[in-house]
Amino acid sequence: MSFLPELDRYLAVRRSLGADLRTDERILRRFITFADREGAMCVNTDLILHWLQSLPAANPGTRATRFNVVRIFAEWLHGIDAKHEAPPRGLVPGQFRRAHPYIYSELEIAAIIEHARTLPSVYGMRGLTCSTLFGLIAVTGLRISEAVSLDPTDIDIDHGVLRVRRGKLGKERLLPLDPSVVQRLESYSIERDRLLGRRPEAFFVTCEGRRLGDCGARYNFAHVCQQIGLRQPQLYLRHGRGPRIHDLRHTFAVRTLLNWYRSGKDVGREMIKLTTWLGHATPAHTYWYLEAVPELLELASARIFETEEAGR
Repeated sequence: MSFLPELDRYLAVRRSLGADLRTDERILRRFITFADREGAMCVNTDLILHWLQSLPAANPGTRATRFNVVRIFAEWLHGIDAKHEAPPRGLVPGQFRRAHPYIYSELEIAAIIEHARTLPSVYGMRGLTCSTLFGLIAVTGLRISEAVSLDPTDIDIDHGVLRVRRGKLGKERLLPLDPSVVQRLESYSIERDRLLGRRPEAFFVTCEGRRLGDCGARYNFAHVCQQIGLRQPQLYLRHGRGPRIHDLRHTFAVRTLLNWYRSGKDVGREMIKLTTWLGHATPAHTYWYLEAVPELLELASARIFETEEAGR
């Protein structure tokens, strides 16, 4: 017996209601693979806890997320057949805490892009795609999900505008691009189409012409970081721990704020621009960087002190 047919039905129903289940699906398919390997006839608390124990060590927030995703699926199964058991809420406690951002230096970003170009593949598409993708995230602060969701029509080469159609919470936004970025994206498009012999449906693609997924992007990024010493080398193709691809987005935001402070701009007035650019729901999410990065907090404190002194 396999739980895969019921999982597919569960995902289809929830997606029909508008849920974004990309992360949930990865977690659930991992759980179903474990359950099938164990020969489980039903889902219950013991099976779920056994599965959690079999996974690599993770922080409490990640463990709680995995547990909650599978618990909701267990509730669905229990509603269909009472032999399945949904564990109680809060059995695996965890408090979400935003990871402290790693701010890349310019040399580190350059090294990431250069080494990404050397990633081996039959036609050279892997290195071409990954180096361009990592560079675009570094200069725009896109989320990885937003970047890999881009289609060729989302890049307006003539006007230098990037259209983000699949932002967080379904929000769409337009980002003006520097001419150098436009030129790089145009070069990538031309070489990509030449290698494939056609124009693909997705902007960032694999050697087979399929859309590059966020899992593939994260794996290649981790592999590059291991090569340049930002992560420890790992056996069995594991990612290891260290700076993440999402930290390129953090680095973009922090450097933008630092440049505003150092150039004497009114950061409070400028902040709404960065909030809109990053696709944050509220400016409060953008102000988080002031707390997360000591140098920004020092500059903000100094600016407040200068303002108070000038008003005396």
